[in-house]
Amino acid sequence: MTCTVAAWLRDDWPALTGAGFFCGVNWGSLAAIEGILQMSRVCVVGLGYMGLPMAAILAKHGHDVVGVDINPEVVARVNEGVCPFVEPGMPELVSEAHASGRLKAVGVPEAAEIFVLSLPTPVDHASHEADMRFVEAGAQSIAAVLQGGELVVLESTSPIGATRRNVVEVIEGLRPELAGKVDYVFCPERAIPGNTLKEMIGNDRLVGGLTPRAGERAKALYASFCTGALLDATTEEAEMVKLVENASRDAQIAFANELSLVCDRLGLDVWKVIQLANHHPRVNILTPGPGVGGHCIAV
Repeated sequence: MTCTVAAWLRDDWPALTGAGFFCGVNWGSLAAIEGILQMSRVCVVGLGYMGLPMAAILAKHGHDVVGVDINPEVVARVNEGVCPFVEPGMPELVSEAHASGRLKAVGVPEAAEIFVLSLPTPVDHASHEADMRFVEAGAQSIAAVLQGGELVVLESTSPIGATRRNVVEVIEGLRPELAGKVDYVFCPERAIPGNTLKEMIGNDRLVGGLTPRAGERAKALYASFCTGALLDATTEEAEMVKLVENASRDAQIAFANELSLVCDRLGLDVWKVIQLANHHPRVNILTPGPGVGGHCIAV
């Protein structure tokens, strides 16, 4: 739907409701309805292992999606209907989204009602701090096309305060006239490579809006494809919860690997030790492996 529909609602809403149309239906305020109606054009910044699946899923569920990436090869592949990385189900989904005309890729952001930042936040192992330059660059890139009234979603695993510091302050520093006119929310992804599509759709999602309106708008977006629960939180709570989840998995992986080293020194079969220990109703030790890695937990 386009702004034409929203304008029609604005003009005819009093007459329709006065005549008894939609009687008994809780539609909420006209502003909220317009926000949902205008959620059809989404700009996803970052077409990596999380950003492209998000873009393709949104396109499959009826949104007009513009994907942005600084890598010309990624842009070209997506515009050919080809997924540039290996992920089960993605070749078919990207091809379908491209063929529908609802997914295209570009090198710089275009105007949209919603912007999703799905960008890497690698750890600087010298300072032990997340490198937020990619997120800040993404915020800078969309600042040029914001007009006011948009929703900006940060999905990247980030430190506490990143949504305000690395997104809101960056945008308002460049465009001070937008202060108070754009909605912001932190909604971290909770998917794992190899099972991304299933988890992106089925997992519960944290929705940390800077304002109640931002949270409601984000929930309307995610409800268009997500079958899991949409969990309200403050922005900082959502940022903290994502880090707690990662830290918990990190500790579980580390324990399993330490147990493997101990069993090796003692001449014990770690696999059998874990199998037997996991028969306890409140014990669930993971399988030892090469260590912590990937795009997310290490943050």
